Amino acid sequence: MPTPPVLIYDGDCGFCTRSVRFAERLAAGVVPVPWQATDLVALGTSEERARREVLLIEEEDIVYGGARAVSALLRRSRGTWRAAGYAMALPGIRSAASLAYRGIAANRFRFPGVTPACKLPREQRPGG
Repeated sequence: MPTPPVLIYDGDCGFCTRSVRFAERLAAGVVPVPWQATDLVALGTSEERARREVLLIEEEDIVYGGARAVSALLRRSRGTWRAAGYAMALPGIRSAASLAYRGIAANRFRFPGVTPACKLPREQRPGG
């Protein structure tokens, strides 16, 4: 029996947690797990990478990170969101999506729903 995809995110970040809750409604069957509460090595990734970006690990041990993870997640949803996921995988849009993702990730402490942990410098955040 195939294992469901795992979505790894920063459980200490309120913005990240709210985003994952939204993603759960879009892509049924994806198992969200905060990186702080899982064996990242067993899943084929590292703490360094999990701190930097959201990760989607699929059944074939394929690890997508950042905008590519968002694109892969959206491709598992329905309707317009699914089309958006496929569009994000196109070369020109993929570059723009990566740039947007990096900008959002770098400024996530400015968005509604943040926690005090989001505002700490990376090296002082919980879990590290």
